[in-house]
Amino acid sequence: MFRKILIANRGEIAVRIIRACRELGIRCTTVYSTADRDSLHAQIADEAVCIGPPATKDSYLNMNAIIQAAINSGAEAIHPGFGFLSENAEFAKLCEKNGIVFIGPSYKSIEILGDKAAAKETMSAAGVPVIPGSKGAVKSIDEAKKIAEECGYPVLVKASAGGGGRGIRRVDSPDDLESQIIAAQQEAKNFFGDDNVYIEKFLVNPHHVEIQIMADKMGNYIYLGERDCSMQRRNQKILEECPSPIISPELRQKMGEAAVTAAKECGYYNAGTIEFLVDENRDFYFMEMNTRIQVEHPITEEVTGFDIVKAQIETAADMPLDVTQKDIEIRGHAIECRINAENPNLDFRPSPGTINALYTPGGPGIRIDSAVYQGYTITPYYDSMISKLIVHASDRNEAINKMKWALSEFIVSGVDTNIDFQLEIIKRPEFISGNYDNGFLTRYMESRKK
Repeated sequence: MFRKILIANRGEIAVRIIRACRELGIRCTTVYSTADRDSLHAQIADEAVCIGPPATKDSYLNMNAIIQAAINSGAEAIHPGFGFLSENAEFAKLCEKNGIVFIGPSYKSIEILGDKAAAKETMSAAGVPVIPGSKGAVKSIDEAKKIAEECGYPVLVKASAGGGGRGIRRVDSPDDLESQIIAAQQEAKNFFGDDNVYIEKFLVNPHHVEIQIMADKMGNYIYLGERDCSMQRRNQKILEECPSPIISPELRQKMGEAAVTAAKECGYYNAGTIEFLVDENRDFYFMEMNTRIQVEHPITEEVTGFDIVKAQIETAADMPLDVTQKDIEIRGHAIECRINAENPNLDFRPSPGTINALYTPGGPGIRIDSAVYQGYTITPYYDSMISKLIVHASDRNEAINKMKWALSEFIVSGVDTNIDFQLEIIKRPEFISGNYDNGFLTRYMESRKK
């Protein structure tokens, strides 16, 4: 096992990884920008290293500074968390070059799966159902028009190197295709440094269901059930639940086995998530694979009792999985609400500022993953998520009721938050019945304006 790990991230995920290291008896070094000098992850680690100014390109995306911090601190491995460099094949390769273990899959797997268009081709070749569309990135507007006509409108234009809802455009008619391709290319270039895009059929109002897998370097694979992530705004998740209200045990097994097939095809190891779209006929289609820990991993941990972050570290240290598929059992129901510093009534405008009062709910089945505290200043430089509120109960109805009172008890003063909005969503009959889909939140927000 490693003696020391460097955590190349910030916020609640950095705190989560620190806690996993504590349980494993591993010392940890964190990195921080000048804007994060007073952040919780910088304060509770064994040591913390400043790696640059607030701009992400100069700090949390500064590969050389992070590698140097790891070398100077004597860290044997780097955990990238999610976002930032977590799916960057070049960074994983740089770790290897410097004799540092990257806690994640191999850079080769990241390369295969990081290009969304190439990943789709790989999955299709492996027999995993894929959404109809282009085979790889489109090379011209004329090619894009031909593919869109074959798929039938509406279609999606998607960044090949995309993630987090960036570089995606819906196109409803041929007249809009060229302008939306250009817009998607520009956004993709700005966020990912890669302007390649591909075309795929837009499935009307599907569910977004993802399968969590875990694999060791000895070729052992397990899937840990599914998460329903259909409650989204602008292709960004705000609430997730596990298990999905639309997935039967038979479909769960079928999707889980397809996810494992997808991972094996790429020689994948460590934690990964295969994202599918499930249509009204309960047919599922591969969308993409995230080669990292997910924001919403806690709900899977709650219903399976499997610590994904600890398993990531153990797998990276060449240890075998200590469970097999038959040991995995879904117990009860879990829901996660992302608590963001934003104003839902002002088009979800971010709300930086200082938290002058904070009270978080507690009790059986309540989990808070967070890095904020009273007196903490939320800066405008990073993601607006400040906490994850997770509940676990014996069934879905009990989990919903538990989330209602937990949200009602959650108090954050000094900045705007989406707590009341999350409570509003939880109380909606569509959510309570499980009768919601990817388009629900967009439709609801439009009706809310009237």
